[in-house]
Order: sequence, then structure tokens, then C-alpha cells
Amino acid sequence: MLGELYDFPENTMAIGRLDEHSEGLLLLTTDGKMSEYIRSSKIEKEYFAQVDGEITQEAIQKLKNGVEINTEIGKYITKPSIVFKLAESPQLPKRVKKIRDERHGATSWISITLREGKFRQVRKMTAVVGYPTLRLVRVRIGTIHINNMLAGEVKETNSFI
Repeated sequence: MLGELYDFPENTMAIGRLDEHSEGLLLLTTDGKMSEYIRSSKIEKEYFAQVDGEITQEAIQKLKNGVEINTEIGKYITKPSIVFKLAESPQLPKRVKKIRDERHGATSWISITLREGKFRQVRKMTAVVGYPTLRLVRVRIGTIHINNMLAGEVKETNSFI
């Protein structure tokens, strides 16, 4: 499927992954060592999450400190992260499939920056504090930002995070 977007070099691989309900920045490389480095805890990954309800400072503080989530291998306490409520909804491309409309209640947008990446971690974290994720967009990996890129858009970079 990626080959339909661009003529990628042989042995191109995704660095990390996004689950089927998530959107955003995905880096590709042919360098396995670079892939490992970017997936390591040395590199920040920032997400914008639209959550169900008007998130409280108490919930944000819990997310910052780390919360207990379930993983494939059992209970796990997430590492401290950078979390804050966005003052307004981010300017993101419209989704093909609408999440829900405002008549079903308030939503909030938060920024959450991690240095780890457990399966569906952000979704599990927000659910644990009582604010399930409705929309999740990865907007930054290291120093590389999604900015105004559109879904399916490809840009080459020589940036080394």
C-alpha cells in the first residue's frame, strides 16, 4: 500500500507504528539502527488526543506522573510524561469518518509527549484517568513535526532527530 504513494527504496520499513484508529506522522527508513534509535526512550513522541469530556487538572497530573495500564505482559506503570490541555482544538485535517458531534457532550484536546511506546499506550492512559481517547494524532517524533502535511503526503528528510 505504501508503494502506491511513492517510489520507496527497497527494504523501506516503518519506524514504530500507528494502530488502525490513529493518525499522524509515520517515519520510514532503510536503516535498521536508525529505526531502533528513534523507537528508543531517547526520542520524544508527541500526540494530540481528543478525549471524551472536559479533562481536569487532576487527571492531567496523573497522566504526567504515570498511571498503571495493562500490557501484553501484565500491569505496567507508565513513565512520567509531558501533558497539558490545548487551549483550542488543533488545526488538523478533517477525518473521513466523523468521531461524534458536540451534542453528545464536551471533549477536550491534550498534548501528551512520551519517551516510550507500549501498544495503544495513550488510549489506555487516558481511559484509566476517566477520559477515553476519541481521536489520536501523532504530531511529532523528535524534532520532526507533522505541521500541515496531509494524509498520504510524503516528504523526504535528512534530519537526524
